Amino acid sequence: MASVVGETERQDLIRKVLKAQPFVTVRDLVSLTNASPATVRRDIDKLNEAGEVRKVFGGIASVEPAAARERLSARPFDENRMLAVDAKKAIAAEAERLCRDGDSLIVHGGTTCYLFGVLLARRAVKIFTNSMPLAAALAETGTCHLTVAGGELHREPGILQMRDEDLLTVYASKFFVGAQGIGPDGVMESHPLLVRSVEMLIPRTDKVVVLADSRKFSIRPRHVVFGLGRIGTLITDDGLSDQDARMLEDEGVTVVVASAR
Repeated sequence: MASVVGETERQDLIRKVLKAQPFVTVRDLVSLTNASPATVRRDIDKLNEAGEVRKVFGGIASVEPAAARERLSARPFDENRMLAVDAKKAIAAEAERLCRDGDSLIVHGGTTCYLFGVLLARRAVKIFTNSMPLAAALAETGTCHLTVAGGELHREPGILQMRDEDLLTVYASKFFVGAQGIGPDGVMESHPLLVRSVEMLIPRTDKVVVLADSRKFSIRPRHVVFGLGRIGTLITDDGLSDQDARMLEDEGVTVVVASAR
């Protein structure tokens, strides 16, 4: 059963999601807060009256200038998949080597996880994913056992937003997840919906494997998803700095460096 979110927490969540993107629909906010549309609209009215958001048809818009939002927002899936392609492919290949026939795996959304998941299309593994692009690819070309998360589709990040009850029968030996940023505080994301989906999936696995190219160590999104100590293995490319490598090793993280050359 979904947990009840109070007014203060709901409005904090609304503020956070609007800082991560310029426009949010009422439907997205209902999914995020587990509140009714009428309750969400009352929250919107209060925030609009306080000048914290701008009420528009179908949802709310940010009152911040576009330049202030740009550095905090994650790129859409289709745009992000064109960045650091060689590094991501090398990381995906290393991640596949961690998988054995018969494994049960959770593969989160994101472009590196997508490239990794596609490599498993004809492997004898079980995959649970909330990534719509990966689910579509595996459905079309794969023979692996595939379970797709239920819930609403959020097109920009390409994920299906799950409910707690959707995960009652989900369990995996490894959870493969990406990151928008990584720093001393841990793995970070800018979109609260991505944060929430990862938080829901972490208790359903034995080991967390983070797939993140070395660019991510210079990015500091606003939300910490989980600390470095929760990472079992991190796979990155050979652009990883000595300082960042020591940071991970000091937290007991096993680091695998994939060569993109």
